[in-house]
Amino acid sequence: MRIRQQASKFIFAAGAILLLATPATNVFARGVELAVPADVIPPEIPEDNQLTQEKIDLGRKLYFDTRISTDGTVGCVTCHDPKHALADGRGAKTSAGVGGAMGTRNTPTVLNAAFLSTQFWDGRAATLEEQAAQPLLNPIEHGFTNTAAVEARIKELGEYAELFKAAFGSDAITLERAAKAIASFERTIISLDAPIDRFLAGEAGAISQSAKRGWELFNTKARCNTCHGHIGAFPLFTDEDYHNLGVGTQALDFAKVAREAAETVAQGKSIDELVLGDAEASELGRFIVSGLPKHLGAFKTPQLRNVALTAPYMHDGSEATLRDVIDFYDRGGNDNPYLDGGMRPLGLTEQERSDLVALLETFSSDDLERFSSLEQEKPAH
Repeated sequence: MRIRQQASKFIFAAGAILLLATPATNVFARGVELAVPADVIPPEIPEDNQLTQEKIDLGRKLYFDTRISTDGTVGCVTCHDPKHALADGRGAKTSAGVGGAMGTRNTPTVLNAAFLSTQFWDGRAATLEEQAAQPLLNPIEHGFTNTAAVEARIKELGEYAELFKAAFGSDAITLERAAKAIASFERTIISLDAPIDRFLAGEAGAISQSAKRGWELFNTKARCNTCHGHIGAFPLFTDEDYHNLGVGTQALDFAKVAREAAETVAQGKSIDELVLGDAEASELGRFIVSGLPKHLGAFKTPQLRNVALTAPYMHDGSEATLRDVIDFYDRGGNDNPYLDGGMRPLGLTEQERSDLVALLETFSSDDLERFSSLEQEKPAH
C-alpha cells in the first residue's frame, strides 16, 4: 500500500500550491476548488497537468461526448454514469462498448479515482491521464485503433478547437491533451461525505446498531480491515494492493495463459486491448503488468466508497450483490495455486452477514445529487 509521503507537507504543482487546509474543507489549485476534507491528503496533481478551470471544462465536455467513438454511442459517461455513482448501471456483469461488444472487466467508479496511485483492476495505468487515454484506443470500448483516428474525430466536431485553445494556449487537438483534460475533470469528482465518516468522527447515531455491529466485525472476525482498513488521511478503505481471491480462476491453466499472453504482447498488442478482449488473459490480473508470479490472478483491492451503489462486484462482475460478496469471503474464496494467504473461511452467522451489509451501506455518500446536473452535459444528437 502506498501511504502518501507528503502527509505533513504542502503540495506544489508548478507554481500552484495545494494547501492541507484547516479547518476549511476545500483545496485550491489555481483558483479551482476541490472538495477535500481538512484531514485528508489532497490528490496529487502532475506538474505537467495543473488544474485550470478551462481544462476542466474541456475535460467535462469530452467525458460526456459519445460522438468520440467509432459508432457515436460510447463516451466515458457510458460506463461511468453520474446516475449510478459514476459506475456502469446498465446491469451487465461487464461493460459494453461500441457495437454492443462486451469487455471482460466490471467498471470501477471514477468517484475519488484522483486519490488512487494506479488505475484499473490490474493497475496498468499509472495516472488518470493514462486511464483517460486507453479506452479511446481500445477497439471494444470507444473503438479507435490509433491516435490519429481519435484526433481526427475530435477535429471533425468543430466546437472543440476554441476549447483546446482556451485550455492549452493553442487550438492543436491531440490525444495527449484530450487525456489531460479528461483527467483534470475526473480529479474534481470527489465525494467523501457518508454516514460512516460521521460515525468515525464521533457521531454515534450516524449509523444503525446493525451497522455498528458490522463495523466491529469488519475489524475483527470478518477480517475486512486486512485489505480495506480505515486510514483517516486516505479514507478510501483500500490498501491499493493486489490479491488473488480465486475469482475467475477455476480451471485456468495460469502457465499456459501467461505464455500465450506474453507472446501476444510481444507481437504488438497492447495490454489494455488484450485484457479487455481475451477472457483468459484477463484473469492473469496484475501479473500481466508486473510479470511477477505472486501477482498471478491478483486484482487490485477496490475502494469501498459508495460500494452499495456500484453493483455488480469483483473484477468480472461475478457477484451480483453485497450479500453475495460477503458469502464469497465467508467461504474463503475459491481455491487455486496462487490464492492469497489471507483467504480463509470466516464462519459468519446469518446475523453477522446482515450486519456487514448494513455497514457497507453506510459508505454511500450523501452528496451524490450534486453530480446529477452533469447529465445535462450529454450532447444532443
